[in-house]
Amino acid sequence: MSTPLGFGMDLVAISILVFALYFPRHRRRDLVVSYLGVNIGVIAVAEALTSTDVNAAGLGFGLFGVLSIIRLRSFELDQQEVAYYFVALALGVLGGVPISPDWLAPALIVALLVAIFIGDQSAPLRQLPSADHHVG
Repeated sequence: MSTPLGFGMDLVAISILVFALYFPRHRRRDLVVSYLGVNIGVIAVAEALTSTDVNAAGLGFGLFGVLSIIRLRSFELDQQEVAYYFVALALGVLGGVPISPDWLAPALIVALLVAIFIGDQSAPLRQLPSADHHVG
C-alpha cells in the first residue's frame, strides 16, 4: 500500500473509531486524546521504520508490547477502553506498514471497526449473563 493511501485510510479509520464509535458511547474526553495520540504516533513510527530494513511482524508485536506497559502503568481502564487502545494501535500499524495484496489492509481496517462497533453495543449484550450475575 502506498504511504499516502495508508495514511489517509488510517486518518479516516481513527476518526470513525474515536468520534463516531468511542466518544458518543463513553464520553471520556481524556481518552479521545490518548487514542488519537497513540494512533498517530504508531503510524508515524511505522512509516519511519518501513523506510529501513525492519521486520513488520516484529514491529507489530513490539507496539502491542508497549500497550501492555501502558496498561500496567496508567489509570484504571475498563476492558472496552483497552479494546479501543488495541484497535487504535492496530489501525496505525495497518496504515503505516506496506501490506500485500493491496486490498488486505483496507479490509482489515473495516473488520476492526465493525468488530468494535458490534462488540461495544450494549443492547444485544443485555441478554447475556454478566460475570457478577450467577445463573442457578
